Amino acid sequence: MRDVRIGTSGWAYKDWNGPFYPEEVKAAGRLEYISRRFRTLEINASFYRMPTEQAVAAWRDQTPDDFLFAWKASRFLTHNKKLKDPVEPLARMFGMLAGLGDKIGPILFQLPPNLHRNDERLQTFLDALPEGYRYSVEFRHPGWYADGVLERLRRRNVALCISDHHDAPAPWETTADFIYLRGHGPGGHYHGRYGEAALREWAEAIRGWRRDREVFVYFDNDIKSAAPADAEQLIGLLEKA
Repeated sequence: MRDVRIGTSGWAYKDWNGPFYPEEVKAAGRLEYISRRFRTLEINASFYRMPTEQAVAAWRDQTPDDFLFAWKASRFLTHNKKLKDPVEPLARMFGMLAGLGDKIGPILFQLPPNLHRNDERLQTFLDALPEGYRYSVEFRHPGWYADGVLERLRRRNVALCISDHHDAPAPWETTADFIYLRGHGPGGHYHGRYGEAALREWAEAIRGWRRDREVFVYFDNDIKSAAPADAEQLIGLLEKA
């Protein structure tokens, strides 16, 4: 059986104080605390701005030795450039994330909903990705969920992000040797708990995938601490199997 890592998308949420973070845990101590509860986290801040070398080094140093981060690529690459001319921004990104050392997990590219299917642009982008890393793409327009697109991902061993975002919920298709599952909450609007019945279905799917694939799961329903609560519940369901 392959490894399963479950965590949250981001960790620096003030409204998690109390429901998840003990009151004595200050902002600077949140990462150290949450990384003792989960074995992976998705870096969401890197989507909005490039972190400093000092920040990346601190993330690396504050987490356990066997911890892995997922890195969410900059919106400059996905939303501003819309995957065009990727070589230079990719080089800047990899120069920065190298600071995570052996804690580099999958790299997520979240596309905007106004970027419609464009096979040629996608292929040029996939060809520009350096070897030796795990990649996932989250589409936000349903036109991308076509056999031709999925086949391009498979040829490059890039995982379709299995996302339930309200703009374009993804089919539960496997396109790589690992799984990237991203939950945005019931209805895909970032809030609300999934509930045990839904998480049991997730657990059943994960048991099937993990026979031959690593699995990464990130909860993005951050409002009112739903994400860490659902992550812990899913971990518990898998441990009971």
